[in-house]
Amino acid sequence: MQLSLDQAIGLCRMAALGAGANEEAAHSLAASIVAAEAEGLATVGLTHFIDYLEALEAGRIDGKAEPVITRPALAVFLSDARGGLAHTGFDRTIDDLAKAARLFGVAIFSQKNAYTCGALGYFTGRLAGQGLVSFAATNGPAVLAGSGSVKPVYCTNPMSFAAPAADGAPLVIDQSSSATAFVNIRKAAEDGKKIPEGWALDASGNPTTDPAAAMKGAMLAFGGQRGANIALMVEVLAAGLSGANWSLDAPWFSGGPDSPGTGLFVLAVEPKLLDPDFEKRMKNQLDRLRRRYGVHVPGRARADAAEKAAARGITAPKAVVQRISEFAARYSS
Repeated sequence: MQLSLDQAIGLCRMAALGAGANEEAAHSLAASIVAAEAEGLATVGLTHFIDYLEALEAGRIDGKAEPVITRPALAVFLSDARGGLAHTGFDRTIDDLAKAARLFGVAIFSQKNAYTCGALGYFTGRLAGQGLVSFAATNGPAVLAGSGSVKPVYCTNPMSFAAPAADGAPLVIDQSSSATAFVNIRKAAEDGKKIPEGWALDASGNPTTDPAAAMKGAMLAFGGQRGANIALMVEVLAAGLSGANWSLDAPWFSGGPDSPGTGLFVLAVEPKLLDPDFEKRMKNQLDRLRRRYGVHVPGRARADAAEKAAARGITAPKAVVQRISEFAARYSS
C-alpha cells in the first residue's frame, strides 16, 4: 500500500494512541518509525512498529510514562524513562543536549528503564543534522554469545556514529555488535529462509543456518572475539553507566508484561571548537573516498531514500498497514 509520509505518521500516531500511548509518546514513536521506513530500513520500520503497539497493549511499554530528566552536571543529562519509550526522554532533551555540546564541547545523554530503541541512527543522525558529531550505544535482552560463551549474555548491542558534512548528507554508521540484527533472523524464520553460516548457534551451542534454531540459541558477534568485546563495551556504556538492566537481566521485548528496562548512551561533540573547517573537510574526504576509491559511505543511501520518500511516499505490505489500522481504529472509535 502506498502512503505519503504525513499519512504514515498520522496512521502510526493514531495507532499508538489506540494502543495506550499519550500524545507525546505517540508523536515521538510515530516520527521515529516513519523515518526508519522512509530511509529504507524496513526491518525497524512499520513492521517493527507492530512490536511497539503490542508492547503498549501488553504493558511492556508504559505509554503514559513521564520520563524524569535530571542534570547532575552542566554537560550531563540523565533520563529515567520509567518503563516508557526510549524516544520521549531524548526528544525532550535533544535541544538542550546540543546547546550544552556547543557550549562545553561535549555533552552526554544517559537513560535507563526504557523499551528498545529501534533504529539507533535516528538519534545520532538528528544530532549530526544540528552540526554535531555523535556516538550512541544501547542494549536490550540477551541474544548474543560473549567471547568464549555459547549462551546469550548480551543483546545485539548496536552502536551508531554520525558526523555532519558540508552541503550534503551526514555520515551515519548504525550497526549491531552481532553478525546481523535480530530482526533479520526473525524475518528469515517468518519467510522460511536459511541464514548464513556464522550468524548464530543453536541451543546446544552448535553452528546453525536454521533461524528458528538460532532464536532458541544464541547469535554470534561480528569478527569473533573482537566483536564480542565491542558488545561488552556497549553494554557498559548503555547499561553500566545509566543503571539500566544488564542484558542478562532484561525481560524479553516481545512477551510478558515487563519492560526490558534498557539503557541508552549518547555523546555529542561540537567539532567546530576543534576544527572550524570540519564539515568542509568531511565533505571533501567522503567525496574522495567514494569517487576515487569506491568506498561505501554510510548514511548517503539513507538520505537519498528519505528524499525520495518525501516526494513519492512509502510502500508497505497491506497486512502490516491493516494491522496498524486495527490499533488506529481503537483511537478513532
